[in-house]
Formats: sequence, C-alpha cells, structure tokens
Amino acid sequence: MPISGSAAAAQDVGSRQSIEDAWWTGPLFAASPEPMARGHWLVEPYIYDSIESARYDRDRGRTSVPREDDYGSLTYIFYGLTDKVTVGLLPLVSFKDPSGVRSSSNIAVGDLALQAAVSLADFGDAGWLPAISLVGSETLPTGRYERLHTRTSDGMGAGSYTTTISVFSQYYFWMPNGRLLRTRLDVSHSWSKDAHITGSSVYDTPEGFRGRAKRGASDIFDLSFEYSITREWVAAIDLLRETGHGTLVIGRYPEPDGTGRAGFRTESGPYHSAALVPAVEYCWSADAGVIVGAKFSVGGSNTTAALIPIVGINLSF
Repeated sequence: MPISGSAAAAQDVGSRQSIEDAWWTGPLFAASPEPMARGHWLVEPYIYDSIESARYDRDRGRTSVPREDDYGSLTYIFYGLTDKVTVGLLPLVSFKDPSGVRSSSNIAVGDLALQAAVSLADFGDAGWLPAISLVGSETLPTGRYERLHTRTSDGMGAGSYTTTISVFSQYYFWMPNGRLLRTRLDVSHSWSKDAHITGSSVYDTPEGFRGRAKRGASDIFDLSFEYSITREWVAAIDLLRETGHGTLVIGRYPEPDGTGRAGFRTESGPYHSAALVPAVEYCWSADAGVIVGAKFSVGGSNTTAALIPIVGINLSF
C-alpha cells in the first residue's frame, strides 16, 4: 500500500534509502495499519489454491490424507472515509475439488467480511512510534454451509457471525547497506455465535440432523518483513501462528431403523498451526503492483496441513 505523507516525512538523508523511494504492495497476510487518504480507494484481489494433503493430529504428528484443492478469490475493497478512518469489505468466492468425491456444483460465494479501521498513530510522530491502527470486522454467514445433501463440497461458509478485533502495527528499519526493511505485527482475536444446522453440513453432520455448532475463540499472530531490493522489487515473508479452542457440534438425527432420534456430539478440541509465507513483490508505480508467493504449513495440531500458492494485485486510486 502506498506510504502515508507522515511516513515519507520520516525519511533520512545520506546513503540511506528514503522511504518515498520504496514501493510496496504489502506482504500476503499482514495488513497495513496506515489509513487510506480521505476519498481514496484500495482494490486488492487475490487468487489462490489451498492444497490440503495432510493433517496434524493432537500430538503434532503429520499424516497424509486424500488431496483437496480449494480454489478461491478474495478481494480487499477499502475506502478512506476520513484521513483516520478506513472502511471496507472482503468478498470471497470459492470452488472445491476434493479427491474421491464430487467437486462443487459451481463457483459460489463464501462468507462476507465487513471491516473498519481507526488510525491511532502514524510512523514517526514521536520519533520512535510505529504506525498503529485498531481494526474491527464482522464476518457475515453468506456462504452455504448446511442442507448439502450428498455434495458436501458445496459448503463454502461457517454459518455463524464472527467478530474480530485486531491491532495492526508497522515500522521501518534501515539495514547496514542502507536499504529499507519494513516490518508489520498484526494481532487478532475472534469469537463466533453458534451456527444452527439442518441436515448435512460443513461440520460433517448426517442427513436429518438438527442442532448447532459452537465455534471456539481463536487468535492470530502475524509478524512480517519486507526488504526493499530496489524501488520496484521487494522480498517479503509472513510468520503466522494461529490458535483456537475448536468446535463443539451437538444435536440429534434420525435412527437408521426409523424408530426415533439419536444424539450426536463431536468436539474437535483445541488446535494450533504455524506457517511461513514467502513472497516477491513487483510495483510498476507507487500505487500499483503485483505479489506472488505461497503459504507453507510448518507445524500444528488438530488441523490440516496446506500449501497455498497465491497471486495478488494491489491498486490504489
């Protein structure tokens, strides 16, 4: 994302690269705390393939599972409401292609996130202070998640409202050779309402099921680094860690012999995951660029292991 005027004012002299001489798209996952200028837009579409072929058990052991490709497109659309407040939405579309079963019947809409960010500090205001913003988002259950019948790959959502509170921060360092290293630290906490379920669903419930899913709270820690190789080229990496309390699914479904309804209960238990996300950025102007990279799972428990190639375009105007 283009740097703010206050950040540009913090440039040094001499052999050090000036901040305004570096162009960035931002890393693949850590979001920027810098607000959009009032009346300006940012549109940032991403295309990816989430390739799941292994799973970590509760003891962190890794076991192969049938491959599943989840193709998707997530777009960040942000608008500068004021010079300190940025609002936006994150629409998602997806298509699933699991091994051994039918793929999605079509490309479908996933859950939609709405977001608002308030800038609390600009880089350099106090000589040492990073740019900081407080961010709130609400994910709406717009994606299909229940009544999937025999095609569970049509499930694209979670079925629940999810609230996320985040603190985003960003700081600049100069390397010994005078080149810029930009760092971001984003910390998020999320909690969800219950998802009410009818029939087969993304929670592996059987036909005729009626009940609910109680999704536990989760936390995400994202530390990123971007090294300005030249004005146009940047090497980036995210260090990601996510922890959560798992999901409890309870309800009832018809007995196979039709004589009544049986109880149903599953609990995934707590989970954690760790991943690296290296990427390369190329910007052809201060307001436009492309980023290519991939997310690699490097450890976890009670979660899938995925490789996710990603390409994105950053456009601000």
